[in-house]
Amino acid sequence: MQAVCRKATADDVEILVELIADYAAKGIMLPRSREVLLRQIDTFVVAEVEGTVVGCGSLCRLGTDLVEVRSLGISEGYKGFGIGSKLIDFLLGEAREQRIPKVMALTYEARFFQKNGFTVVDKEIFPEKVWTDCVNCPKQHACDEIAVLKTLN
Repeated sequence: MQAVCRKATADDVEILVELIADYAAKGIMLPRSREVLLRQIDTFVVAEVEGTVVGCGSLCRLGTDLVEVRSLGISEGYKGFGIGSKLIDFLLGEAREQRIPKVMALTYEARFFQKNGFTVVDKEIFPEKVWTDCVNCPKQHACDEIAVLKTLN
């Protein structure tokens, strides 16, 4: 299965809403509204298979030297084909282009990120994340996500 990654456009917003809503309904991703997605579309990338969007991810700048991988998801039926790793590679390329040396994520899939060169770290080393997002999260005081970090060279 050949997937191609590209930067997202406003035409992708509806499929992004659906993809993210599926994960949000399972409690493993924060929901994103159409309005937010439109405002942040330049931070998103998508993966296509034969012209159909089957995956997405985004980068959120948390500081001068740190970005977060967010909203990383793959449509059912397309998991296990390396599409998530292709999205990560594309996002890491974006971080390199922006000259941002550290890429982090909060995840339930630490093994996936480790397979892609990330290391499990203590969440508390990211005060930027805590004050921008965690402060509004319903799981704030009982967070069960795992923090991962990759330093780019």
